[in-house]
Amino acid sequence: MNITLKLYANLSYLLPVHAKHNAVQVDLLEPISIHHLIDLYHVPREQAHLVLVNGVFINPEERDQVDRLKQGDVIAIWPPVAGG
Repeated sequence: MNITLKLYANLSYLLPVHAKHNAVQVDLLEPISIHHLIDLYHVPREQAHLVLVNGVFINPEERDQVDRLKQGDVIAIWPPVAGG
């Protein structure tokens, strides 16, 4: 299964050096949860504040579901932001 992982703001440094436009293609041999994907890329879970799959927000309690990710999905992750 092939998916796209996008990391934004201060999380983008966790992507491999070959990543382009804050994104990397990920080939998965078996279904995994979003939390497992986050862990594979060493994203601290508390920093994965806003997680979208194909533009749809995924609640933290849903991120352990193994059947959530499908072929071609785009997972975008943002850290908490502050400002004014």
